[in-house]
Amino acid sequence: MKKMWSGRFESDSSKLLEEFNASIGFDKNLYEQDIAGSKAHAKMLGVKGIISKDDADNIIAGLDVVLSEIKSKKYEFKTEDEDIHMSVEKRLSEIIGKELGGRLHTARSRNDQVALDFRLYVLKQNREIFTKICDFIDTLVEISKEHIDTLMPGYTHLQHAQPVSLAYHLMAYAFMFKRDCERLISSYERNNLSPLGSAALAGTPHRIDREFVARELGFAGVTQNAMDSVSDRDFALEILFNISVLMMHTSRLCEELILWSSQEFGFITISDTYSTGSSIMPQKKNPDVAELIRGKTGRVNGNLIALLTTMKGLPLAYNKDMQEDKEGVFDSVNTALASIVILNEMTKEIKFNTENMLNATKKGHLSATDLADYLVREKNIPFRIAHFITGKAVAFAENLNLDLSQLNANQLKQIDENLDENAMKFLDLNASKEARSSLGGTANESVKLQIKQMNEWLEITKGYFKKQG
Repeated sequence: MKKMWSGRFESDSSKLLEEFNASIGFDKNLYEQDIAGSKAHAKMLGVKGIISKDDADNIIAGLDVVLSEIKSKKYEFKTEDEDIHMSVEKRLSEIIGKELGGRLHTARSRNDQVALDFRLYVLKQNREIFTKICDFIDTLVEISKEHIDTLMPGYTHLQHAQPVSLAYHLMAYAFMFKRDCERLISSYERNNLSPLGSAALAGTPHRIDREFVARELGFAGVTQNAMDSVSDRDFALEILFNISVLMMHTSRLCEELILWSSQEFGFITISDTYSTGSSIMPQKKNPDVAELIRGKTGRVNGNLIALLTTMKGLPLAYNKDMQEDKEGVFDSVNTALASIVILNEMTKEIKFNTENMLNATKKGHLSATDLADYLVREKNIPFRIAHFITGKAVAFAENLNLDLSQLNANQLKQIDENLDENAMKFLDLNASKEARSSLGGTANESVKLQIKQMNEWLEITKGYFKKQG
């Protein structure tokens, strides 16, 4: 079968080339974007008189038929059609006639066509991922509201460090995911420009109106250099990077959920709905959802590196290597959406074992820093000396198999004369948490402020994409 571009070729393509060259197997996912772009382009051609108004209307009507066929599963994607652009144009020509169908491609190239389709897809998925992250932040905030007074160990180096609230710990993740949303907004604004009209690489001699097409498709404007427009895949790299950071954040949270659900921690119980069992050990209840999300993070990182590597050596403008840009993005988008949705639903059903968390704070001498700070503030002792005295107190407690917070006034006096009865109140774990009232700290009022600020941000930001249309 002769290709639409085969005028200068004397021989047909080999079957091997057809299969190796074709992208229809995956870029068929862009059919909605491709048809939307073609309709806007045809409308502009009619408005500008490049083709007749009747021809433009008939082309648009034919494209609607193609769209309906695809959506109703009556459409056949064929390898010999190469890609979604040629597939749609071929079917359009069958519906409205070859001569009229052939007018659609006036003043454009597959180079700017695919740049448009892919950009529209990325912008749409950007919005979708943003929405799902906001939903998850909502869940974290709601759980945090219930656990402002829930005491648990804060960790550094996975060692008990200082007492914090569970709400404070969860809000740390909420702010991570807030940054993910902000990156998506930034990328959306930067890339919300239409490349259509750039043609192959140098623009077109036809008197087109690129701004008209951009408005029809909901873009904020048009790209400014045709050569850059058809060879740019920064928008794809950005969503891959943003997803990689998002998945890194989910992986960190999942790592903690895995640890917290173990017998050694016992901080949480994951719902049976989101757990699996062992084929051999009847007692097992495995946190497979969290483990899968942790594992899928490597997968999306690989997609980012793959596209960076593909793009790094390409001269301007379009090169066939860039056909390799889509599958990794499709995969990362699907992975991110599936991961954040199931993580959200699983988190809603987690039971937090607050008593175990409280008991864990009584191990590891979590109030040691408070004792040192007391010596600095109340006894005017240099911090390094206060640190040394507190270290002696920790060693004293460990020799008695006690936590520092369990020492009484008489025991403290045996360690150092500066450790009087007033020091006792600084060993209280809840007092330690409440003492950290600096902006961003774990004291109740500080955490309540963080929740308030997050809710305010969510209320404003959730409507961002609705304003964009």
